[in-house]
Order: sequence, then structure tokens, then C-alpha cells
Amino acid sequence: MELTGKVIAVLEPRGGVSKTGNEWKVQEYVIETHDQYPRKMCFDIFGADKIEQFNVQIGEEITVSFDVDAREWNGRWFNSIRAWKVERVAAQPAGMDQSSPFPPLNAAPVDFASTDEKDDLPF
Repeated sequence: MELTGKVIAVLEPRGGVSKTGNEWKVQEYVIETHDQYPRKMCFDIFGADKIEQFNVQIGEEITVSFDVDAREWNGRWFNSIRAWKVERVAAQPAGMDQSSPFPPLNAAPVDFASTDEKDDLPF
């Protein structure tokens, strides 16, 4: 699954040592979509190497590829949203909104006087 949005929170990393003696580290992030009704999702990145590799920062526009899983603990179920790929969204130049059919406001005006055609308007 994938979700694109802006990182609005970077939570404190957690870590510890597993039963087998291996160290582990996980960090959670919150992303907000740009839909008409924005949605928020908290996802985590597991492993110090992945956390460093993805280097997610507050305010970045990213696309997160993730897996959803659930596990039971003491009779309650908890969801886990684990990212396995994070990509930065390429920033668009200012004024170049892809959703607008109109040119940007600071576009050069069209020069109609430079044409060689005869003006056949009666006024």
C-alpha cells in the first residue's frame, strides 16, 4: 500500500534488546494527506539502518510504501503500519499547480500587436 502526504510529526525513537540479545530500534512518524478531508496516519520504520537511510524530517512531502499487520496482546488487537520504502515527492516550481488549467499569474503576457495579420474588426 502507498500513501502520499506531508510529515507532521516525528516521534521519539524506541529501542531495546530482544530475547535473543539483538538490539532493535523503531521510530514512528505521522503523515497527513492533502485530500479534501485530510487523513493522518502513524507509521513506523524498524531498524537503525533503515531509520538512517530514509532520514525522514518534519515538513517533507513523501510517499510511504507500507504493510499493515495486526497482533494480539492480552486479548486486545493492535495494528502495525510498517514502512518498507520512503520516497521524497519532487517539489513543483512555485505557481505550477498541476490541478489548475490556467497559467500561473506571473506568466509573461501575450503580445497581440506583434502579428502580421490585418485587423479586420469594424471598430
